[in-house]
Amino acid sequence: HIVRMLPSHSILQVVPALDAGGVERTTLEVCEAIRNAGATALVASRGGRLEPDLKAAGGELIRLPMDTKNPAVALLNAFDLETLIKSRNISLVHARSRAPAWSALLAARRCRVPFVTTYHGVYNARSSLKRYYNGVMGRGDVVIANSNFTRAHVIAEHKLDPGRVVTIPRCVDPVHFDPEAVSADRVEAINASWGLRPGSLRPPIIFAPARLTRWKGQTVLIEAAAQLERKREGAALFVIAGDPQGRSDFVRELHELAESLGVGDRVRIAPHIHDMPAALLACDIACFPSIEPEAFGRGAIEAQAMARPVVVSGIGGMAETILDGVTGLHVPPQDPTALAAAFETLLGNPEQCRAMGERGQARVKELYSVAALQDATVKVYRQLLKGAE
Repeated sequence: HIVRMLPSHSILQVVPALDAGGVERTTLEVCEAIRNAGATALVASRGGRLEPDLKAAGGELIRLPMDTKNPAVALLNAFDLETLIKSRNISLVHARSRAPAWSALLAARRCRVPFVTTYHGVYNARSSLKRYYNGVMGRGDVVIANSNFTRAHVIAEHKLDPGRVVTIPRCVDPVHFDPEAVSADRVEAINASWGLRPGSLRPPIIFAPARLTRWKGQTVLIEAAAQLERKREGAALFVIAGDPQGRSDFVRELHELAESLGVGDRVRIAPHIHDMPAALLACDIACFPSIEPEAFGRGAIEAQAMARPVVVSGIGGMAETILDGVTGLHVPPQDPTALAAAFETLLGNPEQCRAMGERGQARVKELYSVAALQDATVKVYRQLLKGAE
């Protein structure tokens, strides 16, 4: 779908690591777009489990400690990036996270090449120093926001000219996130990993995929599970799955909370899931109970692509991607009672669940395709490179 718009150019994206997450997946999707547009796609990063995926997308890893927050190492990274820009004739630098963005900004400015940033999150700024640190993401020649919610925040927070800030929503790959493409064996493998025996009767599954970190709202979900269990014993099985990223204390806290509320047998805490399409097809309801605004919330559109109704905190970017009462339900953040009530509503109306899933699937195909993200990003690159000629 992308014509060769960037012949003879090299584009460098900069991310901390290549592990699980929406930032990393978007990086790979843009690598594919860069390659298809006739340019060379480079990624400066510490690397990680998605390195094979990067290679498959046509990208080349430049291994640097871009995940550092040590100022001295960040300065060395800037010098290394400057050398890389000159040696590989890089035409444009695109930073996707704050810490490496400082190194990338310095290198891009010294080499006088266009600099792009993508605001993947809405960062807290409780002090002037933190606001300054965050401000590097507003210093791109073009700033990409991943939702209209994020765009409004960026413009207000950094007092930017609205003309410099464009919204390019994240996307979902319709090839992978297609119910028809997921075999029964893949779904059975997911069920087995959750402790469900083949052929056995199972309760409805409420699935909450997200990094295991407090602001994603897993504690609120467990509290809601306890309330639902008291009203309707055995009503659902709750599966919380995600990468703890070293937060072993928080994982232990989740287990202890479930046991203390009497739902230790109703809550499963699983590790990072590699086959997310199968996991979403295995569940009945997807849930994203974040207690702080999500800048976008890629998981919510992936769930819709798999025709699942979605319950979300009605704040931030997910208030855009999930239409309340149409493709899912909104609940107030940090409100386990409202969350339990939403589950009870959907569990009591399978026809409503099916209709919401179908409407969500249709909406994702229309608004959140990989092709739309790739085309819009390449368009930004083209405009900046044309201006730099």
